Order: sequence, then structure tokens, then C-alpha cells
Amino acid sequence: QSNNCGIGFISGAAGVLVGHPFDTVKVRLQVQNVEKPLYRGTFHCFQSIIKQESAFGLYKGIGSPMMGLTFINALVFGVQGNTLRALGKDTPLNQFLAGSAAGAIQCVICCPMELAKTRMQLQGTGEYKLKTKNYKNSLDCLIKIYQKEGLRGINRGMVSTFIRETPSFGFYFLTYDCMTRYLGCEAEDSYVIPKLLFSGGMSGIVSWLSTYPMDVIKSRLQADGVGGVTQYSGILDCVRKSYHEEGWRVFTRGLTSTLLRAFPVNAATFATVTVFLMYMKSEDNLPECEPGPVIHQPSSL
Repeated sequence: QSNNCGIGFISGAAGVLVGHPFDTVKVRLQVQNVEKPLYRGTFHCFQSIIKQESAFGLYKGIGSPMMGLTFINALVFGVQGNTLRALGKDTPLNQFLAGSAAGAIQCVICCPMELAKTRMQLQGTGEYKLKTKNYKNSLDCLIKIYQKEGLRGINRGMVSTFIRETPSFGFYFLTYDCMTRYLGCEAEDSYVIPKLLFSGGMSGIVSWLSTYPMDVIKSRLQADGVGGVTQYSGILDCVRKSYHEEGWRVFTRGLTSTLLRAFPVNAATFATVTVFLMYMKSEDNLPECEPGPVIHQPSSL
């Protein structure tokens, strides 16, 4: 179990380090003002952040996913494994149900974590050196939100997170299961690592595509009120106003950055898992391990 926790954390950390700049770009594009847009698209956003805020600007808010990593990995794969065992049979439908159960439960940690991440990512937009810092770090951000708005404040976006995460995790585990079965990922197969990398990458992409419009709504709700003005009264109000102002394209804002990020994050995660397992096996003569259960969760991909 301790080995699994270690692998889960290390692989997840590798995924966050590779993927966080893409996530920052995604959030900036999702919430920018359509009347006065700062960025023309994904690559322009990357260039602008590096030019105006330095490369460290891309890593704003990384403390939050790093803090929540161990808890989320332990919770997700614990719930998914136990639910699958409780359902009794390893079928594609049960994989989807077990993944969905894991996605629903981890929202308790994921929602406040993503709120802090979003607020930190938007802090000092376009500034090389921050003139005024509302939050020193992710923890300080959550403490200040709690002091001002209470529990309701730090759980802002919980319903939209739940609607996004539940099917997303279901599709993630379902796709991974189907892909590994179809490709025949056996331990003795000399191509097992590329097959696992491809399976994980495709799982991440499918899980994001399945619920992406809700991710846009979640980001907008969690960013709402940053400048002191609250625009949305809830999910439906946010959907209606966003569509009215920008049309259906608003629900694909930042999708390019997200899909570009899905594959390398999964690749980094899988590669780390594989190297770690090989090292542990050579050190302790461990039996063959299946890399599957320690893949990082799609919400942070």
C-alpha cells in the first residue's frame, strides 16, 4: 500500500509539473472578457504570459494541485477499486460506474483545490511583478475566502464540479479499460509501455471531451467576483449569459490547450509509474505490478 501511495504521488506530481502551464492557459482563455480579450488563442496566451509575467507565470497556483495530490489519488483509486469489487464483476459498465463513484466522492477535495488554483492563476494577469497580491499562496487563498465567505465560499462551484467529475471519471476508467483490453497490454509484451502510454493518453482526451463545456462553466463560476463584481447567480445563469454573449463557441474555450496537455501529462505519469515500479522491483524483488491503478486523475490532467 505504501508503495502504491508513493507511486501515486510521484506519478501525479510529474503529471502536474508537465501539465500545469497548459492548465493556466486554459483557465485564462475560459474566463477572459470577450469584449476586451487579452489573448487571441492558445499559443498567443502562452507567449503573452511568458513575455509579461515570465515563465513562472505559467506555474501560478501549482501549490494547490500539489497539496491535494496525495489525498485525491488515495481517495480516487481507493473508491474506484472498492466499488469495482463491490459490483462483483469487471465489466465495461462496472468500470464506468466505479469511476463515476470515485469522481463524485473526490469533489469534496477537488472543488476547494481548484478554486484556489483558479484564483491564483488569475492573480496578476499581465503583470511581471505583482503590485498588489491578494493571496500569498494557495492555502492563504482558501483561508481568506473562508474568512470572507465561510464554507459556502470555499465550496464555490461544487455542483458544477460534481456534474463535470462524475461522468468524466467514468469515461476515463472505461476508456482505459477498453483500450488496454483491445491493445492486449500483457506484462510480457515488449510493447506494453507504448501501449499503456497510448491508452492513458486517449483516456485523458475522452474524459475531457465528455464534460468540457461544464469545465468552462465551473471555471467561470469560481473566477466570478475576482474583480469585485459578481456576474452569475448560478450554473444556469452562467450558461445562459455565456451563450447569449458569445454563442456556442464559448463552451470550447481553452479546449486546444486542454487536449495538448492531456497526452503529455498522461505520458509523464505513465513513464514515472513504469520507471518507479521497475526500480522497486529490482530493489525488493516485487511481483509484477499493474501500472493501471496508479494513473493520475483526469481532473488535474
